Amino acid sequence: MSPRAEDLRAIPLLSGLDGAALEKLAARTSEFEAHAGQPLTHPGATGTGMFFVVEGMVEVDAPEGHRELGPGEFFGELALLSDEGKRTARVRAKTPVRCIAVDRAAFEALLEDHPEVAANLLEAGLGRLD
Repeated sequence: MSPRAEDLRAIPLLSGLDGAALEKLAARTSEFEAHAGQPLTHPGATGTGMFFVVEGMVEVDAPEGHRELGPGEFFGELALLSDEGKRTARVRAKTPVRCIAVDRAAFEALLEDHPEVAANLLEAGLGRLD
């Protein structure tokens, strides 16, 4: 399995996917690194993808409050779930981070092929509102 597919397997949201599905998704993603303090998303900006944290920590300032996310967690999904595609939170790297980015087309293909991921995503999103 490719290193990126292995990184995706470590993400709880995606852990139920088989190796072929992880490889397919990995082929449609990109990776990026950011240094501590670097802004990653801004409220009101158009969101073109979601992000999985592979290494490091990010800080999220959202309408529902402040939280920190680390390896295996994700952000940016709300922009992909809404028709407007607008970001709702400010996210910045708390430490140096490495993330995997999933664009809208790859995200939609993932949900079409694996609707169980959509259910898990909604459950995770609702848990953030508590």
